[in-house]
Amino acid sequence: MTIRVVLVDDHKLVRLGFIALLEGTDIEVVGEASDGGEAMSLVRELQPDLVILDVRLPDTDGLKVLSAIKNELPDMAVVMMSAYDNPAYIARAVALEAAGYILKTSDREQILETIEKAAAAENAWSREELRRVTGALTTPRVSGDVEVPLTHREYEVLKQLATGLTNKEIANELHISYETVKEHVQHILRKVGVSDRTQAAVWAVRKGLV
Repeated sequence: MTIRVVLVDDHKLVRLGFIALLEGTDIEVVGEASDGGEAMSLVRELQPDLVILDVRLPDTDGLKVLSAIKNELPDMAVVMMSAYDNPAYIARAVALEAAGYILKTSDREQILETIEKAAAAENAWSREELRRVTGALTTPRVSGDVEVPLTHREYEVLKQLATGLTNKEIANELHISYETVKEHVQHILRKVGVSDRTQAAVWAVRKGLV
């Protein structure tokens, strides 16, 4: 039985490479999208068995697209794909009910296994991936209905942190110094009551900030 896939990545060469990787399998790419808006349209139109979705897209955060897909089509299987082995990405993907996570550097067998498991509604997360984020997902946190006294700038930094950006990337994005970002991150962790960036990212997801 053919697994029908919508593939979302803003780089055509990546999409072509992925399609070539699937040759000779029962997995067929029935639609390609390069941004979040196009992805939503194709998913609605084609109703695929699976969506493979890049974390970083030109018009939006790919994990926001995941959230939108799951809100509209909760049974749709979505596997996130990234060049980055980033715990914040993985934790957010788990929290938003992605079916799995593919690294672009993964070997063919790993990619095919993840796709087949996800399409069959089986657990496609590796033990290592879940082990790395379990603490972030279960650590006691400030309740979602309690207002945490973050400043406007701290909220901005937290949103960027939760999308997986490094302190240097956040500094560039917000046009502030690297040292200022470090200070804001320390204040955020203390106020939210978590011990690391991954836990802060999950808190931000559950708070609806990203």
